Amino acid sequence: MVAALRVCTLRGSQHNDEFFNEGGRIRTKTNHSGGVQGGISNGEDIYFNVAFKPVATIMQDQPSVDKEGNEAIVSGKGRHDPCVVPRAVPIVEAMAALVMVDFLLRSKVAKLS
Repeated sequence: MVAALRVCTLRGSQHNDEFFNEGGRIRTKTNHSGGVQGGISNGEDIYFNVAFKPVATIMQDQPSVDKEGNEAIVSGKGRHDPCVVPRAVPIVEAMAALVMVDFLLRSKVAKLS
């Protein structure tokens, strides 16, 4: 089972984040929730899982269809998809930043209405 989905098999008492006071700062002992509870940051570090799909170009003939819908064979000749490895971290950082800013802006709009 995917580690992130393993939590679905736990009881609430096993996954619960217990809050405590650490020198005036409210913290959680475990951060099982990844820093977000009910869609709101609880002040802990935010953790999330990321996955990338495998590239589509493989070096094996594959059945397909042409633009008229006739059966055809697609043969991969060389790699034409960009390698995401060197781009993975900036992609994830950018998307995380966009989501955070989106929710920040939503919170400001909610205060105006």
